[in-house]
Amino acid sequence: MTHYYFDSSALVKRYVAETGTAWVNSLCASSSGHTLYTVRISGAEIIAALFRRAQTGALALSDAQAATTQFKIDFRSLYQIVEVTELVIDRAMTLAERHSLRGYDSVQLAAALELQSVRISLSLSAITFVCADDKLNLAATAESLPAENPNTHP
Repeated sequence: MTHYYFDSSALVKRYVAETGTAWVNSLCASSSGHTLYTVRISGAEIIAALFRRAQTGALALSDAQAATTQFKIDFRSLYQIVEVTELVIDRAMTLAERHSLRGYDSVQLAAALELQSVRISLSLSAITFVCADDKLNLAATAESLPAENPNTHP
């Protein structure tokens, strides 16, 4: 069983068909046996991404609403949620400074790194950071976190 941390740029691919969707769906399939993590703020980020696409016409409003309903179910039952703690925010500030990351990107990476630290301290297997943002993936690998970009899996 592999453990994957999904940032919102990768997780949204489960709810909107685009490059990488099939690969993300294969990782998230219950039959895969993988454990899936994301940070709590991904909830707001995913819903915002869906309705932003609906507003621009890239996604029908009914499709955004249906995807939102499914995401909310999955968010409560399928994903292991990493909480935004003081430690995560402190690390996010450092990461934003070190790698010139956007605010929520730094929180996503900080949450994954904190999860990785906890897992390593408990002698558990490492996680893989799944993200569709090249800059954020570079920052993750610079922080010794294995990263996969779903956009490279068409």
